[in-house]
Amino acid sequence: MQFNNQNQPENWKRGLFFNKKTYADEPLLTFEEARNQLPSPIFESRPDYIECYWRTWEIAYGNTHIPVPESGFVSNFIDAAFNDKIFLWDTVFMTMFCNVAHPYIPGIRSLDNFYCKQLDDGEIAREYVTKTGVEFYKWVNIERKPLHSFFHNHYKHRGLAQINDLEFEVMYKPNLGRTVENPPYLRLDNLNHPILCWAELESFKHTGDLNRLKLVWEPLVRYYDALRYHLYNHYGLFVTDWASMDNSPRNQYLGSGVDISCEMVLVARNLIEIANILINDKKLKEGAIAETDELVSQVVRLEQDAQTFTDSINNLMWDPETGFYYDVTNEGKRSPVKTIAAYWTLLAGVADETQAAKLAEWLNDPNTFFRKHRVPVCAADEPGYDPRGGYWRGSVWAPTNTMVIRGLEKYGYYDLAREIALNHLDNVVKVYKDTGTIWENYPPDSIDSGNADKKDFVGWSGIASTLYLLEHAIGLKGDAVQDELIWRLQPGMGTIGCNRYWFAGKTVNLVATEEANGMYRIKVLSDAPLKLKLQYANRETLVEVNGQAEILI
Repeated sequence: MQFNNQNQPENWKRGLFFNKKTYADEPLLTFEEARNQLPSPIFESRPDYIECYWRTWEIAYGNTHIPVPESGFVSNFIDAAFNDKIFLWDTVFMTMFCNVAHPYIPGIRSLDNFYCKQLDDGEIAREYVTKTGVEFYKWVNIERKPLHSFFHNHYKHRGLAQINDLEFEVMYKPNLGRTVENPPYLRLDNLNHPILCWAELESFKHTGDLNRLKLVWEPLVRYYDALRYHLYNHYGLFVTDWASMDNSPRNQYLGSGVDISCEMVLVARNLIEIANILINDKKLKEGAIAETDELVSQVVRLEQDAQTFTDSINNLMWDPETGFYYDVTNEGKRSPVKTIAAYWTLLAGVADETQAAKLAEWLNDPNTFFRKHRVPVCAADEPGYDPRGGYWRGSVWAPTNTMVIRGLEKYGYYDLAREIALNHLDNVVKVYKDTGTIWENYPPDSIDSGNADKKDFVGWSGIASTLYLLEHAIGLKGDAVQDELIWRLQPGMGTIGCNRYWFAGKTVNLVATEEANGMYRIKVLSDAPLKLKLQYANRETLVEVNGQAEILI
């Protein structure tokens, strides 16, 4: 086998399933060029929110890039603001706030640069070097050994000396007759957080771009199949080593991760949703019967997988005595550590209503997850919890908060989801006012930057001051699937709204002014017909807007 000068195998085939093969994109805008096109929020009582919003976008545009030809990347991208590499799960969360500015910043298109590097068995790395486009060498299984972790023999990263001391190839030995004939191209460190499907659906529901779903369908299915093949173990769960939670107290017990196991359920259910969207597409119905049959077959298979994985998670990871989900050790025992990873069970739809209620209770427990800044990634009553953050020992992170919020919404806990979102937004803005910047993470027990060391982190930390502001504070959420804009209004907000709010190819100006009697007078101007769903004071009003409208609610 031949290797190039980055120590990467030259004969590995990449990008077979993604139909965009060469670089092509719209011109990259500067912040100054984009500012008068971006959504412009209105919140008269909170000018600090608005100031932080615009500073966030300014930092974000400083982290957008045209790929160098040597990288082989095919689209412009927003960078993780971490180092000289692009990261899969960082990019996924960046796409979520970039969706509201979709035409004007390379959000979802940033994921193209992962699909175009997908290996021929479906694997996609968590990390690529920006200038060369190659996989980060530490995570590459150059010897093509059975699945293993780099950190088994390299305990030098953010306290990983406490990681579970086990060769991961033993995962295959007791696998009840399962034979894994083809070892992975990538090490276990490189195969975590398979949440690309979630990102694509979040984008589709805001943009309505059906062609995008068609483009990514095969790469997503191949990716799912690769992880199912390589990470599925004899417990019916999925293995991980440190799951990008570098120094978490959970690491010494991994094992089967509750996050990776739930994320595989999430991938399966997201793929089912995407398949049904494609099946129902009029053009597909009229002209591609064979393709429709294949999609239906995939749905059947994925439904079976999702149920099988869900059963295993609930049988082995749910502890009825404490009412919480835990990782599972290689010996099949539940880990004793409560972490934010348990809340992937909500987003994936693994928990039943009773289990979801218990998880919601934990979020309101001041001894565990209800801290001054919500939600720490490690419960406050766990050994090793760091009230100053300590990275994954207690910090509050935008991506995990977003996962928790979306999971709560899935089970109807809208008020709790909004409380957490507004708490995070408010604290991020307070720290911004004190420090002039956005941080990678935040401490749970004080309103400052804690022991975080990365500033100007936009980066996934841009979620709070952009998406949370628009969606949870102001209350606007576009739904391209239903072709409607939902506006959830709260009493006592004063004058709020947004000019140039963008979704589904429409641009809308909205302003709501609270009157003395507690009612809102709403003015709307849209460049295309839309349905405006207003929710206020336990009432819901649907207004057909064609041009402009004025509503009293």
